[in-house]
Amino acid sequence: MKKKLSTLLLVMVACCASLSAQTRDFLRINEIMVQNDNSVVDDYGCRSAWVELFNSSFAPLEISSVYITNNKGVLDIKDAQARKAMMYAVPLGDVNTEMPKRQHVIFWADGQPTRGTFHTNFTLTPGEDNWIGIFDASAMNVIDSITVPASLAANTTYARAIDGKDNDENPALTWQVRDNLTPASYITPSSNNIITDSNSKVETFKTQDENGFAMTVMAMCIVFSALLLLCICFYIISKIGERVSKRNKAKSQGTNLGNMPRDEHPDHDSGEEIAAIVMALHEHLDTHDRENTVLTINKVKRAYSPWSSKIYSMRELPKR
Repeated sequence: MKKKLSTLLLVMVACCASLSAQTRDFLRINEIMVQNDNSVVDDYGCRSAWVELFNSSFAPLEISSVYITNNKGVLDIKDAQARKAMMYAVPLGDVNTEMPKRQHVIFWADGQPTRGTFHTNFTLTPGEDNWIGIFDASAMNVIDSITVPASLAANTTYARAIDGKDNDENPALTWQVRDNLTPASYITPSSNNIITDSNSKVETFKTQDENGFAMTVMAMCIVFSALLLLCICFYIISKIGERVSKRNKAKSQGTNLGNMPRDEHPDHDSGEEIAAIVMALHEHLDTHDRENTVLTINKVKRAYSPWSSKIYSMRELPKR
């Protein structure tokens, strides 16, 4: 029995590991800066080359134990252990290695892995072609790779035109150089490569409703519709409560709900008669006791103390 449970546990672990490895296929190299002189700084206040990765899936992605390298020679090595020794392994145990859906993370290519999880053991060389590759946990399968051209100038990036997406119709347009000169070429570390400064639907609505009358009518309709819906809900809830109350009353009296007498007011209980009865009660109570909450203590005219009375003496006098 124990042997079967152990086997089942191993199979489940293998399936989870396989699923985890498959989900890492959505990891993409998204933007690279080779020479950083006046761009973003790391958590130590230093400017270094950086590589931005992007989770192109719509689910969280754990990237620990993947390998990153700029050494293209690892492709010629068939031994997995030898490959791993030549690459940077993203360590386990860091909560920040779980990337949320459609989010970015930056790895600093500063050659100082002791500074933290996101500092690699390699650097990028300006003025040369820089190949960058990401491998799965086995170090044998390439998840994504890119060659940054040597012509890339300082403080510019080599980035995808659309986050994590290839241009299948024209692959040459998948990557572009960004230099911060125009909104379309902004450098966007840890952010979307496409920056939208306007919304076409908003602009269309602004053109068609310049004075905002349609917006006002729409807002009022929404508010009053919500109020009407609330009234209907409260009415239904009150009816349900009334029904439940009648059912409980009928159950306590041992009768059916259909045989319960209807609570109707007599025809002679008009508003004038009820008002007259209330006024009469008010006048009666008002004249009957004006100080119903006041305790009055009056002083006795003749001083009297039971201690001086002879009837309470301890000595019994003989009767004659």
